[in-house]
Formats: sequence, structure tokens, C-alpha cells
Amino acid sequence: MGATVAGNSKPAEDQQFYEFRRYELRWGGSVNTLGKYLESALIPALNRYGVEAVGVFTEMAKSEPPVLYMLIPYVGAAEFAGLSTALLEDKIYQKAAAEYNAIGPNAEVYFRYDTWLLRAFEGMPQVKLPEQEERIFELRTYEGYSEDAVRRKVKMFNEGEIDIFLDTGLHPVFFGHMLAGPDMPALSYMLTFKDMAERDENWQAFIKHPDWQRMSKMEEYANTVSKIHRVFLEPTGYSQV
Repeated sequence: MGATVAGNSKPAEDQQFYEFRRYELRWGGSVNTLGKYLESALIPALNRYGVEAVGVFTEMAKSEPPVLYMLIPYVGAAEFAGLSTALLEDKIYQKAAAEYNAIGPNAEVYFRYDTWLLRAFEGMPQVKLPEQEERIFELRTYEGYSEDAVRRKVKMFNEGEIDIFLDTGLHPVFFGHMLAGPDMPALSYMLTFKDMAERDENWQAFIKHPDWQRMSKMEEYANTVSKIHRVFLEPTGYSQV
């Protein structure tokens, strides 16, 4: 089965796997220390490993202590599974990460990080990179009351909702069906806008779109979303997304 999105045709077997991390820093933990490690050690290693674009974001709300988000798009599940071994064998990474790895328990930077593993939707099998200009991001996670509810919501996206997003200026970065993570069963996706004004205007256009009005009333897609998580993000200076 093939899929065409924004003029980019990709077969289903080209669906990427996404690792999405959420770092919760300690009180007094330095976001600059973590950022330096990501920028100078981990992201270059990921690029050498074949990950073409790594996104790093902070919350627009400026929570305290800070929270940092990271998007890592893998070609496949094997690349996700092999990352830790690849880092151990990467001498350039080991040298670049030495200072960060030497941080002791009394100066730890973050409390813990959560991670989600997602499979790209057939309807948008690859990350779509935005222009490197002023931009914001909206990350949305839809929980479903059952696995079947999430399956039906994914189908809704694949069979028309993504097209409505594109038609109304809800610029997608990725869509992912959650395979592992703390909020399952669920799906997550990310949109990008130049500012909140564009975001608000285009969401209103989506709600009023006749195809959305039709799809939202279809029995097949009833009760597919039981809870929505939403957070607004902005890219760090070294984000590749």
C-alpha cells in the first residue's frame, strides 16, 4: 500500500519509527549543561548513525524546573534498538560526551526522562521538516479508551483527516501510533506554525471544513479519543527540526 502526502510518495515499508523523549530537569539543574551535551555530542552521533534530523524543544510556558523534549526519527526499529551499542562504539561521541558523563550524582542535570516509541502513520510515513525560520510547535497526544479506539482514530487520519490538515494549514511534522510509553493506548502528532495567531486561525478553518464536518459524524470514528494532552513548544537554537 502506498501513501501520498504533500507531494511526497512513500511506500508503507518506509514508515519511520520515532523516539520522543521528555527530560524533566532537577531544581537547579542546568538546561545549558544538558543542551551542550545534546548539541555537541549526542546529536552529531545520531547524525553519523543515520538519523537525519533531531528535534529539541522547550515549553513555551517556561515551566520550572525546565522540561526539554527531543524527537529522534529512526529509519526502522532495528536502528532504535541498536543506538546504545552504536554510541559505545563511536569514539568521537565518547570523547565529546566525556565531560557530561563525568557529572556526579550530586550535580545531576535531570530527574529522569520519559520516552515514547511511535510508528509513523501510513498516511505520513516520514517526518516533514519545517522551514528554519521563526516557528512554534503544537504537540498533541490522543489517548483512547481501548486499542481499537486508537486504531480507528489512526485510520481516520490515514483516510482523510491528514488531507484536511494540509488543506487548512495545520502543518504536520509527524504522526505516530504509540508502540510503547506511559500513556497507552494512544497516538501523538506534532504541528508547526509561524505563531499562535496562525495556529488559532487555521484550527478554526479545520473545524469548519466540510470534510471534517462529514468525517466527525461518521459512526466508525465515534468515541475514538478519550483524553487529549497538548503542549506548545519552541525549538532550541540547535534543533534540526
